[in-house]
Amino acid sequence: MAEQPVGTWWRALRRTVAGADVAPVRLPLDRWPRLAPFARPVGLLVVIGLFAVTLAQQTDRRLPGIVPILFAGLTVAPLLALPRRPLLAWRLAVVALATCTFNAPAGAGWPWTPVLALGSLLVLAVVATRADRPVLVWVGLLTLVPGLALVDPDHRVSVLVLVLTVLVLGDLVRGNRRSRRALAAQTALSERERERRAVLEERTRIARELHDVVAHHMSMIAVQAETAPYRLAEVPDAARAEFAAIAGSAREALTDMRRLLGVLRSESAGPETAPLPGLADVAAMVDAARRAGLAVTLDAPAPTGDTPAPVGLAAYRIVQEGLANAARHAAGAAVRVTVRPGPHALAVRVENSAGGGDPTAAERGAGHGLTGMRERALALGGTFAAGPADGGGYVVDAVLPYDGEDGNG
Repeated sequence: MAEQPVGTWWRALRRTVAGADVAPVRLPLDRWPRLAPFARPVGLLVVIGLFAVTLAQQTDRRLPGIVPILFAGLTVAPLLALPRRPLLAWRLAVVALATCTFNAPAGAGWPWTPVLALGSLLVLAVVATRADRPVLVWVGLLTLVPGLALVDPDHRVSVLVLVLTVLVLGDLVRGNRRSRRALAAQTALSERERERRAVLEERTRIARELHDVVAHHMSMIAVQAETAPYRLAEVPDAARAEFAAIAGSAREALTDMRRLLGVLRSESAGPETAPLPGLADVAAMVDAARRAGLAVTLDAPAPTGDTPAPVGLAAYRIVQEGLANAARHAAGAAVRVTVRPGPHALAVRVENSAGGGDPTAAERGAGHGLTGMRERALALGGTFAAGPADGGGYVVDAVLPYDGEDGNG
């Protein structure tokens, strides 16, 4: 275990000198997309200008031959590599700091040109915001080798403080950016978990209600099968046995269903004894909403009783959620509820005119809003759609098939 830190620092040194580079620089041009095409040409012009300035300063040093051109090129080379390869840019900057020092003006505090000194600090700052801490330590130590060896003793403390300040500030920026990314990832994970929990809770609620609907019909089958021999005259013994078997099977199925779905009820919630609402109760609900001040109209034929109970319950809940969302998030808007029974499916539509608020805010509130409506439609094999209307407002559309298949087909 004692060799593990040594191995970590050795691997960090190898990466610093000749390993993989750090993340490239991404310019924050999202807010100004029109400026993005000009970023690279402008940057190239700036580098060319710095090359010309450095070349003039190197010429003043009276260097022989093409040495001024080489030194000027080495001075601006880190800036060219910085956007895509920050660690490579730092390596070039260290080489430039160690070599571009000949014939420095007498009395200068350090032997580098201003372009090289400031450019090296910029490269160091960028690397400090991207490299992990072991690599950053080696970057700082290797930067200080030419920094402390080539300056006069009076300026060594200043160079040391300047380099350490850049490294510490860069490391703080890197830590802050990493924390913000972790927070954003955790927020996204929490949001997905909240949506998943909302779906599970709504499915549990749907399962409880469907359990009550099916339990009612199974009880009726059992009662009719048991009483048939007494209600019908001259029932053969074989028919009596068949009726008894039907009643027994119905009661066994009812018992098994209660055992399986009884766990869906919370410990604090007792059994629901009130009858579940259906399609026939939509008109009364719309009247109650109208008395509460909601400008709502209903376009639906009188219920005939042919609609299956699960479909009627789902339609009632979808209309209920649609009216509640319109009242909460589109106050003052006119709402139209349309219920159209077809040969294979029931079409439900809740539409509100343009009004204040955002109906999708129900997804973020205490209830499950659109999630609940969607799950109810999908549980029956139907379809669900919700979104802004063409002329403003919001529309909720659901198709609830009678036989578990999409009525549109």
